[in-house]
Amino acid sequence: MNRYTMLFAPQVWKPSVSPLLVKLLRPFRDRQRKRSIQISDIEVEGESIVQERLRNGEGVMLMPNHSSHADPYVIYSAADQIGTALHVMATWHVFDDKSWLARWILTKHGCFSVDREANDIGAFRLATSILQEKQEPLVIFPEGEIYHCNGQVTPFREGAAAIAVAAARKSKRPITCIPCAIQYSYVDDPTSSLLATMSELETSIFWRPKTTEPLEKRIYEFAEALLMVKELEYLKTTQSGRLPERIASLREHILTNVEQRNEIASSTKSIPERVKTARKTIMEKELASDLNPAQTNQLNHDMEDLFLVVQSFSYPGDYVDNQPSIDRMAETIDKFEEDVLQKTTADIKADRRVKVSFGEPVEVSGDRKVKSQASTITTTIEQRVQQMLDQRG
Repeated sequence: MNRYTMLFAPQVWKPSVSPLLVKLLRPFRDRQRKRSIQISDIEVEGESIVQERLRNGEGVMLMPNHSSHADPYVIYSAADQIGTALHVMATWHVFDDKSWLARWILTKHGCFSVDREANDIGAFRLATSILQEKQEPLVIFPEGEIYHCNGQVTPFREGAAAIAVAAARKSKRPITCIPCAIQYSYVDDPTSSLLATMSELETSIFWRPKTTEPLEKRIYEFAEALLMVKELEYLKTTQSGRLPERIASLREHILTNVEQRNEIASSTKSIPERVKTARKTIMEKELASDLNPAQTNQLNHDMEDLFLVVQSFSYPGDYVDNQPSIDRMAETIDKFEEDVLQKTTADIKADRRVKVSFGEPVEVSGDRKVKSQASTITTTIEQRVQQMLDQRG
């Protein structure tokens, strides 16, 4: 998982979409997709669903799962087949480390920044205006992070649906949310690369590579070893039981302690939402000028703890056990590469194909009397995306 710099956004990047430039750069995007991220083929299903809504002049929000760093390339390749440019909400970190030319190209492709750690009212209003006025769809990834779990979604956050609801209340045209399932699979067999990477991972924790054991077993034992290290660090003992329960227990222990140290009220919200609240609180404290070195050091430790919480949230603990496919094993090893070997992105093991499916839309009501609409939309879209992933799997 990417270790983002936890600061409030230094500036704002706004979209300036150019459909002509998007069309002209399609061969370049296709070439980059095949060479850089090794995706040889893209199948799009349900594109007529999006096309019909656009022909009707509706404001369209596309809500895909987010399991890979390749997703932005893929969603734009799907848009090419639909025949439209896009607007895409992205964390400000996507822009911050790019050259001026790369930033310019991103904005011309409709990308704009959001500060996920703050209440970014500017990005919220921009997104609602896009849905109300622009002809291109708006893409928001409701999972927020890249979790490398292509077979199952992690809980969708309500922010995307809240934008759609806010847009619908003052819109002169219908607003529609469309579920989108992105699912990758290998064209070539990645086993030899996976075995080599697994040996590198085992060596990194001073193990002799277990080359005679099945890959599935090596993955599980490696994961348990990492968990035991963190249990000893935070709990001073190791836990017993299945990995999913042990991961959840450790995660809750760490997050609760951070919340208590920073006087954050307990909450029934999801782990990502609780982490977002805690990060915002800590960053606001870090901006204060009256901190002593001990306080600053503790806040830094708390921020590291929150990163570990999100990291652990990306490991269900039974993802490989439930369906030990080569794709699921590869995804888990990719996560190990980024988290243990500290790679920005995992090495691509072999050529892949991807299927992008658009499902049954959810029409957003502009009636203020409709209660809990954002929550209902979020749950419905999440379920439909998972159903499409299950059908593919």
